[in-house]
Amino acid sequence: MSGGPTSAPAAARTSTLAPQAADRAAKRERVLALLERRGADSIVLRSHTAVAWYLDGARTHVSLAADPVVAVVVRPGGDEVRVFANEAERLLAEELGDTSGLDVVRVPWHDELAPASLADLDEPDADAELRAARASLLPGELARYRALCREVAEALTDAAIEADPADAERDVAARLAAGLVSRGIDPLVTLVAGRSRLAYRHPLPTAATLGDRAMLVACGRRHGLIANATRWVRFGPAGPAEADAERRIHAVEAAFFDATRPGATLGDAFRAGIAAYARHGFDAEEWRRHHQGGAAGYAGRDPRGTPAVADVVQLGQAFAWNPSAPGTKVEDTVLVAEGATEVLTVDPRWPTTRLGGLDRPIELDREGDGVARVPDGARSAAVASGMSRPSGGLDDGVRFG
Repeated sequence: MSGGPTSAPAAARTSTLAPQAADRAAKRERVLALLERRGADSIVLRSHTAVAWYLDGARTHVSLAADPVVAVVVRPGGDEVRVFANEAERLLAEELGDTSGLDVVRVPWHDELAPASLADLDEPDADAELRAARASLLPGELARYRALCREVAEALTDAAIEADPADAERDVAARLAAGLVSRGIDPLVTLVAGRSRLAYRHPLPTAATLGDRAMLVACGRRHGLIANATRWVRFGPAGPAEADAERRIHAVEAAFFDATRPGATLGDAFRAGIAAYARHGFDAEEWRRHHQGGAAGYAGRDPRGTPAVADVVQLGQAFAWNPSAPGTKVEDTVLVAEGATEVLTVDPRWPTTRLGGLDRPIELDREGDGVARVPDGARSAAVASGMSRPSGGLDDGVRFG
């Protein structure tokens, strides 16, 4: 494992994969099929999730905390893209790509961007159907997603390698966010917890120092797609209890993965995952103390899993399950592939263990000098691919790229 950040320039690392006309046409056909099923002539898409998906990853924001500055009305006769006039030239030049076939309407910034009366259906009227329409990733967006996920994993590795026990959580979060931004990735979530704050499942970074153990979480968005991952770093060997908890939370995650198969519902996968807590020695109610993740892609969770979610898992759909318990958590963005789970947030530099046919991240054990310590007897093997077919067995070999 290397002892420093990735060496490639940021511009070289950043994906420049262009939107594909075939993808946009396929998305339009999916929405037109929705309209036909509903007996409607039009629908207005107004959320960051729906608009970025439909417009092939266009950046729809100015402020990450504000509503989109662009909306789309989809009709059988053509698409109307409504843009605030003061943002129109930049969006047309840098975000929207090929606008042939699009009716671009400039809306004064002080007017309502897309009144509900513009269309038969408003986006909230068809939430579940739109989720289903964007669930199975198309070739162009899947290529962009793989690149994004890889680079989010790299940014987490870089931040962990640079971390020191005396660092403030905020300083580590700043380096993590900078690593994302340098790759053209919006840092939607950057969480850091040192030893004193590991009890919190969503630890917004503070001035507290890391101490001997820390958790880093990143959710990064590029081309409208969002990658999610969690990593742990420690400065010295793990105690038996913490090592055991890590092993058991991976087993819970494996139950989520095994149940996330095409044709099952998210509710089915969720119930299978939460049932594994008690089976692996955790409190049976542990799942109630933190959300467990769910489908991923153009939203952080699209949707978040609960027992009641009836959305059907599709081939080519992304997921980010994140089971957790006190002092332990695991999270990666994965793809439901043919007969397999493909892990997307992979950096070969990060140590892994083999579980259920997948290479899963374990704690990065460091001496505090910026260099990973390879445990005695560990096998050194680069992770050539994040895809593996479930085998159902545990291989305790530790791997480093």
